[in-house]
Amino acid sequence: MKLKAVTLNVFEGNLLDQAIDFLKAENADILFLQEVYGLNDQASDGQFRTLERAMQSLGEVYYDYVPGLRHNRKEGKFLQGNAILSKFPILKRNAIFFNDPYNDNFIDSPETNPMFPHVLQHVVLNTAIGEVNAFNLHGTWDLDGDNYSEKRQQMSQAIIKSVEGKIRVILAGDTNAKPTNKAMRNVEQYLNSVFGNELKSTFNMNRKDNPGYATAAVDMMFVSSDVKIIEKTCPEVDVSDHLPLVAIFEI
Repeated sequence: MKLKAVTLNVFEGNLLDQAIDFLKAENADILFLQEVYGLNDQASDGQFRTLERAMQSLGEVYYDYVPGLRHNRKEGKFLQGNAILSKFPILKRNAIFFNDPYNDNFIDSPETNPMFPHVLQHVVLNTAIGEVNAFNLHGTWDLDGDNYSEKRQQMSQAIIKSVEGKIRVILAGDTNAKPTNKAMRNVEQYLNSVFGNELKSTFNMNRKDNPGYATAAVDMMFVSSDVKIIEKTCPEVDVSDHLPLVAIFEI
């Protein structure tokens, strides 16, 4: 069986129309999305209803949503987190917070960025060839992508514990680390990196003013040894401050 997967940090819905158009065109079987606003019943602006807007636009899909925080902004307080959208039914779901727990009153600032709650979302999908384990990662933030900090050590240990021994694994997301970081090298002892060191950056530099992002490939995909990589690409599209990753696998 072949399936197509896309991962994208949706930039808090700041380019939501462009992102949805891109996702519709890709028509993936599994979407791994980060920085997703959703389930905010009081929100009038579509940006803060990213999950609902995506589901309305993409047609009949199954979903799992894990809020990491309630973002306190001038417009109001809105849930934000990870979302997996799938053409396959979801049999099981789970989530692990790496370092900091769910925050019901998160105020974004340079001081609070390291305390942003980061999540490993896990769903088991019911496919024609059996169960597939899909993991959606929003990794521990650190401006130094190679810093093997205590928090990143905890992150890699949590990932390894979650994927070890499982079959048909696809792990994707915004790691907030470079491929050369020891935290990600540790993960590679258990899963195969889809892009390895091929990508110079996974940031859309049209939306970034810090030149350091031009050499930071923080968005990644990993698969278990029973998942074959057929195609892979990192489209240079203006749909977020990150670039999406797209891959076709055979299982």
